[in-house]
This record gives sequence, structure tokens and C-alpha cells, in this order.
Amino acid sequence: MPLDYRTAFDLAPMGLVLSAKRLIQDCNQQLLAMFQARREDLVGQSLEILYPSVVEFERTGERIIASLDAQGCYADDRLMRRLGNGQLFWCHVSGRALKPSDPHAEGIWSFVDLSPHRRLKAELTPREREIAALLIEGLTSKLIGRRLAISPRTVDVYRARLMKKYGAASTPDLIHKLLVV
Repeated sequence: MPLDYRTAFDLAPMGLVLSAKRLIQDCNQQLLAMFQARREDLVGQSLEILYPSVVEFERTGERIIASLDAQGCYADDRLMRRLGNGQLFWCHVSGRALKPSDPHAEGIWSFVDLSPHRRLKAELTPREREIAALLIEGLTSKLIGRRLAISPRTVDVYRARLMKKYGAASTPDLIHKLLVV
């Protein structure tokens, strides 16, 4: 098999997606395996089908627009949904908007399944999932509030719910429990 760009794309060790207007234009074999999908299940579809909910898809799109760096890059850890069994799993997503002035016009995105190292141990609401992901990034209540356009007090309420669900005594303990298998 000759080594070329298509081969590299198809056999990359992480999931790859080419998107336009948040529609999947192409994806590689690793992404199909990760999301338990067939190419025909994904190509031409909205990225929304990979998210736990429509709300999370929309909020993530807003966060990407607000958080792109000067080169149009963005990265975070978030919960995604496998098509095959509906299972939620932690995933590291990073990518680049090819036109930073229009972030969703065209993009290249990579997906790394974090579930071998980070398991979902409790049923979480969409907002709890967002807060958990941002706590793992090390953000304070104030910074999380800014990023999600909610008050720091609201973040604290969600943090308290997460601590109760995970049986955590402190924020560092919660983060540890979110990260440990």
C-alpha cells in the first residue's frame, strides 16, 4: 500500500473528522470504531449525533466560537456518545477552524477516546458534564461561569451536586474521582 495523505488520514491513531458548517464531510477508520458507526451513518450528518444531547452540541459550538485562539485552534475534554450502544464516554477533542473569522465554516477535528483512563461513574446532567470537564481543566468557578455565561454561584451549586454524586469531600478529591478509572 503506497503511503499517501489518504492512507495517513484513514490509518491515523486517533479519530479524524473534516467538517463544514458542522456537518461531517469525511472521517477515518479510527473515528468509526470509536463511535461504533459505519461511514454511511456519519458522512453528511451533523456532528450533533456524536453528542449526548442537542443542548451540549449547541453549547459546545458557542464555546468553540468564544474560545478559538488566533490560529483558529480549540481543544477540550468532553463527553461524547457512541452510536452503536448510546454509551457516553470521555473524549479529548482538538481541532482547527480553517477560517477563524467563521469558525464553523470548515474544520479539521481529532478525537481521542479517554475511556480506558477515565470512566463515567455517575449519571450526570448536560450542565454537570460541562462543569466536570471544565473543573478537570483546572478552571475556577469564576472562569467556568464566564465560559458558560452563568454565575459563579451557579457553578458552585453544580460543583456541590457533583461532589455529592461522587462522594467527594473537596474539589481536588472530586477532580481525582473524575479522572481515576
